[in-house]
Amino acid sequence: MSLPSLSLSLQFGALSQADVHRAALPRHRVQRAIRHALEADAEITVRIVDEEEGRALNRDYRGKDYATNVLTFDYATEPLVMADLVLCAPVIAREAQDLKKTLADHYTHLLVHGTLHAQGWDHDKGEADAEAMEAREIEILARLGLKNPYR
Repeated sequence: MSLPSLSLSLQFGALSQADVHRAALPRHRVQRAIRHALEADAEITVRIVDEEEGRALNRDYRGKDYATNVLTFDYATEPLVMADLVLCAPVIAREAQDLKKTLADHYTHLLVHGTLHAQGWDHDKGEADAEAMEAREIEILARLGLKNPYR
């Protein structure tokens, strides 16, 4: 199976425990997760941020005054998927611990989730759309060797 091509920029903001997050996100793993979720060639920036930056972005762009795990800023889907994925390291670390998942596996799930959003998938439009997006995530994660994150 030939996967779409990806031009990737991977950025790390000022983080406490940056070494832990960098270890969970080697460039090849980020590329693999995103490419498996892509339906077309892409240019994507992935930025790993602290809680303060994550909260400010969520507040300023979504009107929600808290840090969330992943924000997707999608700019185009044709001829290339162009997007920024912003992942909030402290939120993801807490969720991974609560879910009893490795940090790397939880990051992989959220990279897939954000990449699907960049291509127009949306779980907030209704139950049918949410179920379709979850099914697609489960399928992609299985190809990456990960279990269903919704169980």
